[in-house]
Amino acid sequence: MEVDGTVAAPEERVVEERQRLCAEFAAITGRGCDVAQCYLAENDWQMERALNSYFEAAVDLGALDSRTPTPPTPPLAPTPAEAVCVDLTNEPTIDITNTDVNIENCVQKEDDSTFSLITWNIDGLDINNLQARARSVCEYLALYTPDVVFLQEVIPPYYDYLKKRATSYRIISGNEDGYFTVVMLKKSRVKLMSHEITPFPATQMMRNLLCVHVSVCGNELCLMSSHLESTRNHSRERMNQLKIVLKKMQEIPESVTVIFGGDTNLRDHEVSKVGGLPDKILDVWEFLGKPEHCRYTWDTQANTNLAIEASCKLRFDRIFFRPAAARWQSRESTNSGRCEFKSNLRYFQLCDPGC
Repeated sequence: MEVDGTVAAPEERVVEERQRLCAEFAAITGRGCDVAQCYLAENDWQMERALNSYFEAAVDLGALDSRTPTPPTPPLAPTPAEAVCVDLTNEPTIDITNTDVNIENCVQKEDDSTFSLITWNIDGLDINNLQARARSVCEYLALYTPDVVFLQEVIPPYYDYLKKRATSYRIISGNEDGYFTVVMLKKSRVKLMSHEITPFPATQMMRNLLCVHVSVCGNELCLMSSHLESTRNHSRERMNQLKIVLKKMQEIPESVTVIFGGDTNLRDHEVSKVGGLPDKILDVWEFLGKPEHCRYTWDTQANTNLAIEASCKLRFDRIFFRPAAARWQSRESTNSGRCEFKSNLRYFQLCDPGC
């Protein structure tokens, strides 16, 4: 950098670099630059160490179960089935044995012809209202009872809480420190075969690709989830990560169905820059006819939690689908209709009556 024909002194370059790190830390955590400077300075200005320190110190979610539980806010005009299904949270205020409903009729019957999936960035970096939000995650899992769940921005306390509450699911994590992705598999429907983690070598935000190999009703699937690099300034790295994801999807044997889902942070022009999606890999939202009502999964006007003055609407959360042969058919079944989820709820249906 030159100022009035002179080269900036090393001290000035250090200041500029630290300002950049503070801005990046603030963008990732949603905290101010003063907090960013504090954590970075305490960790020798090493971004990953500072982020780990922040997340470890931010909250002890063991307090979730030590506090007096607050009864969850019921949905408008709840159906008896919904009231019964919320037992996943194991809240002491809910006693399903006292209802007049026949529980056997309310429990969702497992249908071998369908396969359900939810992808959801649960915004674990926001440490406000942790108890209520963690409980709400379990409530929605109980409401939709998906076979597979992709979660992003999970922090260790959330992870521990899910393992304790969501006992009907097997949970595989993409990391153990900081924040990470998890894949949840309904034990009664999905058989875990193996899992692996593919690192993103140049990530500055602890991102990777979590791959889980499963069997559903005798059909082999490869489930992939990731949280690609965030912010506009990291577009190049995000596109490199997308290339890794697409390459990995193509490497899976053709006899296996591949589903990728997560918070991609992608802009449409970035997908175009990498050459678009390869043949046989579908963007599910596009395949469904680009329904406008669920086009944007990051909307600063609809989501009051974001506290961002600028008006931004982007489709960050995406699902890619590569079918095995011609035995799979995909179509929309439901949408959450709740903008704060920052992602769409999607159902895939397996059309194979011979299963």
